[in-house]
Amino acid sequence: MKELGLISKLPINRFTDFGAYLALEDGDELLLPQGYLTGNEREGDVLEVFVYTDSEDRPVAVTDRPNALLDEWAVMEAKEVTSFGAFMDWGLLKDLLVPNSEMGKPMEVGGKYLVKVCVDYQTNRLIGSTKHRDFIYPAPKDYEPGNEVEGLIFDKTDLGYKVLLEDRYEGLIYANEVFEPLDIGNKRKMYVKKRRDDGKIDLQLLPMGREKYEEGAEKILSILREKGFLKLHDKSDPEEIKSQLGMSKKHFKQCIGQLYKAREIKLVDGGITLIN
Repeated sequence: MKELGLISKLPINRFTDFGAYLALEDGDELLLPQGYLTGNEREGDVLEVFVYTDSEDRPVAVTDRPNALLDEWAVMEAKEVTSFGAFMDWGLLKDLLVPNSEMGKPMEVGGKYLVKVCVDYQTNRLIGSTKHRDFIYPAPKDYEPGNEVEGLIFDKTDLGYKVLLEDRYEGLIYANEVFEPLDIGNKRKMYVKKRRDDGKIDLQLLPMGREKYEEGAEKILSILREKGFLKLHDKSDPEEIKSQLGMSKKHFKQCIGQLYKAREIKLVDGGITLIN
């Protein structure tokens, strides 16, 4: 079935006590259960639905949208771990099964994992796979330092945060370069620091070079315009700076140095104020 795992626009063919049957291009019908109908639908109306299989592995349509479609990735939470696999929350009433054979590592209830939605061609049902390394490719050489990219943060290790880029490349934000909270499962803007020889990408959260300090300086200016005074200075504890501004002490000193030279701020006892 070509609609399996995808969003499709299908017309209502007929109604029954169980719901509405939608017409497929090949002449077959697909049930949209009663619970997904508003009562205002009419025969011939075209509905946007997601197609997957129910608890008895029969194709069924729903109006809900999952966190990932077929061949897409998402970070999902494990709701139940059994002897044959883990059931993942992917935003639908029926959870997505990651069979033991598709686990990249043992999974625990409550853990968040990077999952790709796939088809099990033996059963013709949707399953998940956490073997992300099987789907990772070396990044092309046009991933140059300074390039802005969007990445999905999917794992945290002692070395740092792992990031999925374009659903096929892997990046890393080093832990000692993170000065703000990062949540597993978030997508966000980041910047290429280096393309390694193995094709993986070193990333950073702020732009490179002078732009980096301009962004931090703007954050400090914004706080000063709102509050008038910032109780931080070049002798402040690094953890206090990180807590208030989400940046390292080195970055903070570079920012206030830039603002001071631009005559935007003045240094006073115990902190910083605006000149004007």
